[in-house]
Amino acid sequence: MLPIGAGMDWPMIERLLGLARAHLGAEVAVLSDISDGRQVVRAVSGDVGAWVVGVELTDSYCLRVAEGTLSPVIPDARREVSTRDLGFTQRHGIGSYVGVPWSTADGSRAGILCCLSRTPDPRLGQDSALFLGMLAELIGDQVNSPVVQHEREDIGMLRDVLDERTLRMVFQPVVRLSDGVTVGYESLARFDLTAFPTPAHAFAAAGRAGLGVDLELLAIERAFEALPDMPYDTTLGINLSAEALMSPAVQASVLAHAGGNICVEVTEHTAVTDYPALNEVTGRLRAANVLIVVDDAGAGFASLQHILQLRPDIIKLDISLTRDIDADPVRSALARSLVSFAAEVGARLVAEGIETRAEHDKLRTIGVDFGQGYFLAKPGPLPLRPFG
Repeated sequence: MLPIGAGMDWPMIERLLGLARAHLGAEVAVLSDISDGRQVVRAVSGDVGAWVVGVELTDSYCLRVAEGTLSPVIPDARREVSTRDLGFTQRHGIGSYVGVPWSTADGSRAGILCCLSRTPDPRLGQDSALFLGMLAELIGDQVNSPVVQHEREDIGMLRDVLDERTLRMVFQPVVRLSDGVTVGYESLARFDLTAFPTPAHAFAAAGRAGLGVDLELLAIERAFEALPDMPYDTTLGINLSAEALMSPAVQASVLAHAGGNICVEVTEHTAVTDYPALNEVTGRLRAANVLIVVDDAGAGFASLQHILQLRPDIIKLDISLTRDIDADPVRSALARSLVSFAAEVGARLVAEGIETRAEHDKLRTIGVDFGQGYFLAKPGPLPLRPFG
């Protein structure tokens, strides 16, 4: 299955396209949109490697079916008068074709669902088109479902954010616990969109739509705009997923602003599938004096893997470990062990989510040097002044 686009239940679409191929004995099934005489392939199922699936392959058939100038069933494309002289019939060796429209909720035609093979199939007839039409109705119902429509609206809003660069950044101080001095700021994205309860929801929606890296790139670019306003001798922390870090555009942006005061916090928005490749990237960043940060320490196996594989310069204690640490001996013991670990490997330790004086004092007592959280200072514009 090769989906192109977003906002649909692709596993279900895959099953329907697979059912179409199996029932009709076709090599490949293609779902596409047609608008203003242009075709966009949305999904392909079948022996994709044997076909160059795209508009050039299907438009001369699909657009004609959509316009009503070609029969929806072509058992033998090389003998059918309407298709045998079309150049791509020979170039791609098309033997048979069945295509039917699928429609939007208001009944207007949105695209074509088609099946193709390289061999003629005399068994194909109107019943083939009827069966494919039934599947097209199911696909249309799914595409037009309220859930999908809502997700499409979300994607539209995210595209507007990207086009208009309306993402806002706020900054939360990282504070030295011993004296309350601000040593850095973590940049955090904010959206003026009621559709997303939190920024995490917006980034998750962008990821599902294939816009995640673009949105992360915009966020760091907006954060870098604040560099001239950074207080002297402080660092700027930016958040990037492993997927975004592998993007050449993201790497170029970070390196262009590297000057000894940039910290890249590797988030867990996306799973790491290739640590050696990621380490190559972090190695280049370190060579440019960029610090590597791993967060959520103590929260689970994924953060432990990050620490072991990436050897970060800074380790952040997860908020689940910080919360109520003053009253929980187990949390305190785990945090103390991480203090020892960080000292052993030469990493700095930052406690996230400090919300009370008691948490602050306990963390300072067990040896955590730095922290951030609402007790110290809320996220806001630069400059920010924490307590003390």
